[in-house]
Amino acid sequence: MRHMIFGESHGPAIGVVLEGVPAGLELDLERVQWELDRRRPGKDPTATARKEADRVEVLSGLFAGKTTGAPLAMVIYNSDQHSKDYESIRYIPRPGHGDYAGFIKSRGAQDYRGGGHFSGRLTAPLTAAGAVAKQVLARKGVWVGAHISSIYGICDAPLGELEEMKNVVNKPFPVLSDAKGEEMRQAILEAKEQQDSVGGAIECAVYGLPAGLGAPDFGCNVEGIFAQYLFAVPAVKGVDFGAGAAFSLMRGSEANDPFAVEDGRVVTTTNHAGGVNGGITNGMPVVFEATIRPTPSISLPQQSVDLRTGEETEIEIHGRHDPCIVPRAVPVIEAAAALAACAVLGI
Repeated sequence: MRHMIFGESHGPAIGVVLEGVPAGLELDLERVQWELDRRRPGKDPTATARKEADRVEVLSGLFAGKTTGAPLAMVIYNSDQHSKDYESIRYIPRPGHGDYAGFIKSRGAQDYRGGGHFSGRLTAPLTAAGAVAKQVLARKGVWVGAHISSIYGICDAPLGELEEMKNVVNKPFPVLSDAKGEEMRQAILEAKEQQDSVGGAIECAVYGLPAGLGAPDFGCNVEGIFAQYLFAVPAVKGVDFGAGAAFSLMRGSEANDPFAVEDGRVVTTTNHAGGVNGGITNGMPVVFEATIRPTPSISLPQQSVDLRTGEETEIEIHGRHDPCIVPRAVPVIEAAAALAACAVLGI
């Protein structure tokens, strides 16, 4: 399935067009809305105060409750924009944002309000697209789930079994250890009090992908396909599969995953490889961790440049921003992973 996201943070609407959705899928729109509600802003003091209903509407590709095979177009109307908050930064790029790069690429014609098309607001239609992908995957016995693995150095419990992970998605703060989750929340609130922000990481697993998918080659490599979808999510600055960076601390005897037979199926007793060998799925869950940078919009004074004069200046950012986007990014990472899994399966 191919997807194209459209709209701007402070425009009339944002949305997505999905091509290649199989015809005849009984699309559960309530489930799509449930996924959007998971990332919706304005619900918690650890998130932005911007209040958006994020009600999704289907414009095409659905008839009598079933997908038609035609492009599936979904739209979400914006309703709580404070565009005046951004007039002062029209020509003064915010450090850490796509403002300067976007200004150069668009020759100064970009919609600067709220980050325009570069805004994390655009992850709402991505989440909607991923919700559709999840329903397509479910027909093939594939399930995608994630949890907050760390925030500002505070780590959650290790990745759980399938049933344990299914319980996490129903939590308002998606962690395996609620005690660690409370520590994370306090770190976020402390950063917010200090007009700053914190980052973290999200661990995600795709259960049910059969062995033998993908190839070592560029464009077909499973890790490469997932990485392409994940790095399209704003604020993702790193993706590690399996043990990831910890491989540098291991010997081969520790890093290798021994093979075994379980219920007549070849498995590995550990999953340091993250379910992929040689760019090909090995039948174990595809596991990765996405590193999420701290929210760039902070209220502390920062150094920037006035693009009209070419002179250095100081910038103070106003508006409503997440002191940590990691909790709301969990369903977004799942959505990107679901779309990547569809690509790996050739859907």
